[in-house]
Amino acid sequence: IMKFILTSIILFSIILLGACSDKNSSSKNSVTPAPSKITVQDKKQRFRELLVPAVTKAYNRLYKRYIEVKNKIEQKRDGTRITLLKKEYKASSDQELLAALKPHPISIALAQAAMESAWGTSRFFRDANNVFGVWSFDSNEPRIAANQKRDNKTIWVKRYNDITESVLDYYRVIAKGDAFSAFRTLRLNNNDPFILVSKLDRYSERGSEYGKELAAMIRFNKFDSYDQHSNQPVLSTTSNK
Repeated sequence: IMKFILTSIILFSIILLGACSDKNSSSKNSVTPAPSKITVQDKKQRFRELLVPAVTKAYNRLYKRYIEVKNKIEQKRDGTRITLLKKEYKASSDQELLAALKPHPISIALAQAAMESAWGTSRFFRDANNVFGVWSFDSNEPRIAANQKRDNKTIWVKRYNDITESVLDYYRVIAKGDAFSAFRTLRLNNNDPFILVSKLDRYSERGSEYGKELAAMIRFNKFDSYDQHSNQPVLSTTSNK
């Protein structure tokens, strides 16, 4: 019996020492956990890496179409396509159509993307590629529910396949929404983002303060360095047929 007891004590001691040794070894060789919150600088850098290429791609695609349509209008060619575009964008004249099709500066899109997605960290951005918080009113389209409700009704936002699709749809919202008609009229002959943002007051419930915040965002982060065609001559819009 004594031999059995002594053997048990020795085995227990070996197991205990082994456990302590494993614990110490694990502690020394474990990888330091990643911080739960990234720095502001890292957040902004990641945002630029994701959004600048997507916004630039969307902008170039839309600007190319705008120039093509403008040339066709001036040369009085492809009337059928122009007519279809006017119907799609609810434009009653050539000038209104060009105002709808001309994409606004990249700097404005980046500033709004940063504000609406909290620099790419919002749930809408992470779960739905929804950069600009664009709402959904169609139950048949891909979408996700917001956490909060308005007047006891669920708020839905669109779900996109990728970031570029989200950016293109955002430009489409600005191009077609009644709330942005003054913005479209101004941007047709003006490429200055600091002037244009004053007409985006209806994009947010913050009203005129929203434009001021966008201007500050562009200036502080030097988003205007990404703008293109800022030195181009004003495009002719004399034709209204």
